Amino acid sequence: MSFATPKLDLNALVQPRTELPPMLNTSLAEIIDFLGEAGARLADPGNPHIEACVEHLAKVSLQPRVAVEHMIRDAASYLDPRSLRELVEQNIPDPAALDGWVPHTDHKGRRSFIRAYPSRLIHVLPGNAPGQGIRSIAQAALVKSVNVFKMASADPFSTVAFLRTMAEIDPDHPVVRSMSAVYWRGGEDRVERVLYRPQYFDKLVAWGGGDAISSVMKYIGPGFQLVSFDPKTSISMVGKEAFESEETMIRAARLNASDVAMANQEACVCSRFTFIEATTEQADRYCQVLAEHIRMDHMGEGTPRPLEADLREQIETLRMMDEDYAVFGALDGRGVAIRSDEPVDFHPLRKTANVVCVPSLERAVKYVNVATQTVGVFPFHRMADLRDQLASGGAQRVVRLGEAGPSAIGNPHDAMYPLHRFVHWIANEDGCEGDD
Repeated sequence: MSFATPKLDLNALVQPRTELPPMLNTSLAEIIDFLGEAGARLADPGNPHIEACVEHLAKVSLQPRVAVEHMIRDAASYLDPRSLRELVEQNIPDPAALDGWVPHTDHKGRRSFIRAYPSRLIHVLPGNAPGQGIRSIAQAALVKSVNVFKMASADPFSTVAFLRTMAEIDPDHPVVRSMSAVYWRGGEDRVERVLYRPQYFDKLVAWGGGDAISSVMKYIGPGFQLVSFDPKTSISMVGKEAFESEETMIRAARLNASDVAMANQEACVCSRFTFIEATTEQADRYCQVLAEHIRMDHMGEGTPRPLEADLREQIETLRMMDEDYAVFGALDGRGVAIRSDEPVDFHPLRKTANVVCVPSLERAVKYVNVATQTVGVFPFHRMADLRDQLASGGAQRVVRLGEAGPSAIGNPHDAMYPLHRFVHWIANEDGCEGDD
């Protein structure tokens, strides 16, 4: 499938700094109301923009059609006004700073006014998560920023569908006037060397793989900051308690499978490695059950996407090394579990779980690093004993096994509060009390 985009008018993507941001004096309450109405329009089964988006994405996405449709439809729930208000309250110490200058007087009597001022942002969107476009739009609207969204080649459809839906509500609304969605090939110098400048934009909000993040680093410098959502890997930890009974082991494997298989294991939050306190025999039984549960067609995905030849060959090689490895499940893209004593040296994809036997979960912390995003733990009570070690190792989120999916509303993402990073925190200092 091929597609064409209009020639970029770079001047149209840049708002002069002499012009105030369109949302600056629009209240947060009005913005949330608008986003809530947009969410209802997005959830409408008859929305033509969403229908077309799903049709196009289903032809090019690595995700099955039903998964694409689920992610697009589910994204609308992010615009629930209650969730948006909670998101702001968690991220911004005093949300009033988004609407105006908040007075503050320190213990020495020095007076200031503080504002979370709108930034000018370029967002480099990911191609493996169609719902991220609406999340990025919502977050940008909440902080009232001026935005250009660079769409990924794997998904040049969803963000346009979201913005067109909003424009049908009110094309002149400040939220709509603050958003542009365009496509150019990543790394295209004639575009990026013009736009990625501090005189035009303040921050680059980048999602993507290591190569994508590295390619934009050369533009970062004084006045032009990077807010990076780096590529991550998520893991699971299963304690010896899982083997107290067959029923407990099956439960742990079922929870583990849901963390592996969601979104066809395309997202960073999906588990790829499971560290387990088990004998070889116990681990083999666990892998057998895990593979069976991964293979269950929970979303009605239909025909699976086959494993790439390189990944298939690597797993077949491990299957022949039966003294050190055991492979459970078929290599048809429906799910496979690999038991080993050390993590495999390739990146598990397409519902592939590597189950690694360890003497203790504490010893498994050595495999955690700054690229470890989510850690699912079983039994749940062991999270409290592990979380400090996991945080010290670099992990950013610790959850119950089976709950790696949507995070609690407003929680940090990749060890930061995104909305707090998106704004400029400006201080207007006004002398000391009694100076007037």
